[in-house]
Amino acid sequence: MTDISNFPLLILLRDNSYLDDLQIDQIIQEADRTGKRVFDIIVEMGLVDRQLLLQTMADNLATQVVDLESMGTIPAETIAAMPAETANSYRCVPVELFGTVLQVAFEDPFNPSAVDEIGFAIGKEIIVVVADPAQVEAAIQQYYGGGGGNEVADSMGDVLKELGLDSESYDADLSEMELGGDDLTDMANDTPIVKFVNLVLQQAVQDRASDIHFEPFEDVFKIRYRVDGALYEMAPPPKHLALPVISRLKIIANLDISERRLPQDGRISMTIAGKPIDLRISCLPTQFGESVVLRVLDRSAQKLELDKLGMPTHVLERFGEIITQPNGIIIVTGPTGSGKTTTLYSALNRINDPSSKLLTVEDPVEYDIEGIMQVPVHESVGMTFSSALRAFLRQDPDIVMVGEMRDLETTQIAIQASLTGHLVLTTLHTNDAPSAVVRMVDIGAEPFLISSTLLAVLAQRLVRTICKKCKMSFEPTENQLSMLGLTQAEVGDRTFSYGRGCPSCNDTGYKGRKGIYELLVVNDPIRAMINDRVPTAVLRDKAIEDGMTTLRRD
Repeated sequence: MTDISNFPLLILLRDNSYLDDLQIDQIIQEADRTGKRVFDIIVEMGLVDRQLLLQTMADNLATQVVDLESMGTIPAETIAAMPAETANSYRCVPVELFGTVLQVAFEDPFNPSAVDEIGFAIGKEIIVVVADPAQVEAAIQQYYGGGGGNEVADSMGDVLKELGLDSESYDADLSEMELGGDDLTDMANDTPIVKFVNLVLQQAVQDRASDIHFEPFEDVFKIRYRVDGALYEMAPPPKHLALPVISRLKIIANLDISERRLPQDGRISMTIAGKPIDLRISCLPTQFGESVVLRVLDRSAQKLELDKLGMPTHVLERFGEIITQPNGIIIVTGPTGSGKTTTLYSALNRINDPSSKLLTVEDPVEYDIEGIMQVPVHESVGMTFSSALRAFLRQDPDIVMVGEMRDLETTQIAIQASLTGHLVLTTLHTNDAPSAVVRMVDIGAEPFLISSTLLAVLAQRLVRTICKKCKMSFEPTENQLSMLGLTQAEVGDRTFSYGRGCPSCNDTGYKGRKGIYELLVVNDPIRAMINDRVPTAVLRDKAIEDGMTTLRRD
């Protein structure tokens, strides 16, 4: 029989008659072969129910089971009580702080020496609680950033301690000061607040976040990052930091910190972790303070090249040909955040040369492109898409980009520009390429003008990609195929995969995004159908017949 002295969990389960010696041998062999946790192997083999397993462990340790997923976000002061190096070294996460007593969940709770060592290192009494090891691993990644320690997380904890989490001084200062006066400016410029904001931005860049949300509520101040299209919440800082943190952001964006009743927008350019970063800031007054959203634009990461966007070869080649046409309208369509602006910038970058004059009107200008005159929209002073486009026609342009065709006036001027020998690139918000034609008609454009000027419509989406480090293949069930609207015949021998979750992807199973595309080329039959105002479905069927690959198929 295999020696199980190094597996206290197996000893516990054998003593409680949940496992026999043969099963224990199989578990140890599987652990040696795969490197998986014994806990996970037991559950995967169906030998002991997960909840029963957790409760048995808790009973043995005379403690309780905690569900880290259902308990919500762990407070910042609790996370700050344990350095990242300690959490990663001992594979544990603090759960709750009671003065000098700290509840801690371990991946392996059967290690009494670890409890004593951690307690001595951080100067607190450690109470062990039992949690699902996978949840503990995910929490370590979420709050401390994974193996080997995390300088940002450690620094964040130091800053939170510097801000005086154990005192009520900040709350008193906030209640007594004159909001919007010099006191608020001084507090926003306090060294700990400056450090905290810088660390939040640094963490966002490190995690590849596209947006950062600062959200004050009645009892909590939430900070969330959007990574690969999904929002993830960081450990919330104390509620009393909301006002100075948001004021700090407004100061570096040159906004009015005393104005908290009206929306404000601004822009910040700075270097974070050695990278040149642009931040678009939007402030919105809410019931409990200003909600601030930062759009992160990493200029060092942006590759404005069409062949770097992941387009299928046939779409890339055809779209590349169309954007070299001397006149006409090209539309890129998709929902907000689908990469339309990046595609347009990449197209402009390809056709940008000294022999042509390029003008753009954008709301706002997201990236600076050398050699192109870029104009931001300022609706408050009358600088709209339509007014800018009208002025463009007197600037002798060859190529014009309009950030969005929002109304009839802008659409009519874009059509006029294309009819007078200009190439116009623009965007619309529709679900697919054929729907863009119907959208233009709905705006008020005449079908015969659309058919005579529209060259192509490129619809796109950004979809999350499975993490390569934890990618696993699987055989889909009939029910799963049915939910996807697929049959076994359509699937053939294609391989299906999923991400198990690992530290590299923050245990989400996904890392990065790629584009999927649908290119509708307007040929003579399509033009005739536009003139005849055929339904979108009929137009789509004809486009597919002519070789269009749908978003779903791509």
